[in-house]
Amino acid sequence: MKGFFGNLKGDAFGGLTAGIVALPLALAFGVSSGLGPSAGLYGAIFISFFAALFGGTNTQISGPTAPMTAVSMVIIAGIIAANDGSVEKALPAILTVFLLAGIMQVGLGLIGLGKYIRYIPYPVVSGFMTAIGVIILLTQVLPSLGYYPKEDAEYVERFKAQAEEVILENILKEEAGEGILVLEDFKETISRANTISQDDILRESKTLAAKDASGTVGALKVLPRALENISWLELLLAIGTIIIIYGFKRITTAVPSTLVALVVMSGVAVGFGLDYRPIEEIPTGIPIPKWGIFTEFNLGNITPYIFTALTLSLLGAIDSLLTSVVADNMTKTKHKPNKELVGQGIGNSVAAIFGGIPGAGATIRTVVNINAGGKTKLSGMIAGILLLIIMLALGPVASKIPAAVLAGILITVGIGVMDYKGLKAIPSLPRDIKLGPLKLSSEVLIMLIVLVLSTFWDLIYAVGIGLVIASLMFMKKIGDLTAERSDLKPLKEEEWKDEKDFPKRLKEEVFIKHLKGPLFFGSTSDFQQLAAQIPDTASMVVMRLDRMQYMDQTGLYAMEEMIMDLQKKKVKVLFVGLLNQPRYMMERIDIIPDLISEECIFEDFNTSMKYINGIADTIDTN
Repeated sequence: MKGFFGNLKGDAFGGLTAGIVALPLALAFGVSSGLGPSAGLYGAIFISFFAALFGGTNTQISGPTAPMTAVSMVIIAGIIAANDGSVEKALPAILTVFLLAGIMQVGLGLIGLGKYIRYIPYPVVSGFMTAIGVIILLTQVLPSLGYYPKEDAEYVERFKAQAEEVILENILKEEAGEGILVLEDFKETISRANTISQDDILRESKTLAAKDASGTVGALKVLPRALENISWLELLLAIGTIIIIYGFKRITTAVPSTLVALVVMSGVAVGFGLDYRPIEEIPTGIPIPKWGIFTEFNLGNITPYIFTALTLSLLGAIDSLLTSVVADNMTKTKHKPNKELVGQGIGNSVAAIFGGIPGAGATIRTVVNINAGGKTKLSGMIAGILLLIIMLALGPVASKIPAAVLAGILITVGIGVMDYKGLKAIPSLPRDIKLGPLKLSSEVLIMLIVLVLSTFWDLIYAVGIGLVIASLMFMKKIGDLTAERSDLKPLKEEEWKDEKDFPKRLKEEVFIKHLKGPLFFGSTSDFQQLAAQIPDTASMVVMRLDRMQYMDQTGLYAMEEMIMDLQKKKVKVLFVGLLNQPRYMMERIDIIPDLISEECIFEDFNTSMKYINGIADTIDTN
């Protein structure tokens, strides 16, 4: 306990400062997610406290982050749309997915996957982070202009016919579930349809309008209408927020500029009695667990989102461990990656139970904590407790914050989260692939694919596709390098030291093949051409395998096919320096001894030469 409270003053100041920095971002991320500001606050409170308590990075401050919120936003919108646009009906399923993601994170830590996160290629991370920035910018343009599609009567009217279709479809589904034969009892359908009011149709129309305008594509689709219906007050509040955030940093960084912008612009809006749009009301009182996660659990509702939950957990792991590396560099310490994942998973699980959005280690808040004197887990726990106190004491006051101010804050977050380092490197990266007449950098191509697919299609699939492409390109490069190093060359072009005294009279009859590096699926294409490259004068091939450390199944069958092709041409094959793993593989499918007998396998080249000379002498005698 002495170590835990050994830096009480520094941890208290670090935690308080980080908590203050986290407050406006937590509110903004909550609003952006679609679950409201309280969800952002609950996420910040519980993740910060429990991730610090159980995590493996002493100075880490955790909470909702831009990448986690962007993915959560997609999940939330999808589940709400599947529940007739009702947040209340959708909430148990949404929180169950978040809880599942947290449990998966704990699992990732327990099975020791923390140390493997670093193998995700930089272009995939770069494209993803830039896409997060673009998504935040595009989705926050509408609220910063004061435009909300659900409140645009003319726009909502377009969806009236579709709304009636959806309502009728739901009636038919209900009847099918009750075993009513619609065509034989159509009066029942008409009777139920007559109970539908204009308010029901309007409500469904608003849901469809909101769904159509959601995401980046939806935001771009309704942008012309937003520009026609600008609320100048909301726009000025957003612009004022952005100006203060960037301008105040030039004056001092001792006080978080985001907090200054939140207080000043909210104070102006309230103080002058402006007719602005406030955020949703923040509940007062101690947070209560959402028991609906368990009482209303339905496996069918969350089955489509299991892969999404896994992706969310992996994203949180990457986000947190990258921040842990930053913390290590600043504090000259070493974090425990697997323990950190367990802590993040517990934090996200508890947050989900209380209705909070998921989060991860937050770089800016962690840096602020360290600079303010935080050194132990206590700092992150204090940050969470501070946010709880603020919510309990100032909930009604915070409910008066203008929505446009939070939109302005998020626009600066979107600008800041983009990977400018990766974008600046685009012109200078080597152009190592050809697409028709174009020469491109494979790194840039991967980054752009992930960026475009994440922004306009699906964040989760984009990362998966980026990883697959990056892996394939990596394997292609390694295969090319391996093939290049193990090219077949006549003895007169390349000699190893122990081949210097090879008899000149045998050089036309004996061909030597040097295999350097693994024989795997990425290097077999050139290897398969071996038989075709051997001149007709050769009656024997010596395969130098001293440096072939590994062989996979693809390489194994390529080797078998090559030996069989050579034997058809009456060419004898000798193995020299065969290592354990390749030998084991070849014994499994009986290449040894069926195709290559034990007498044709030699430990070194000198031993093989005795065998070769013996055969040559026999031929000469005959």
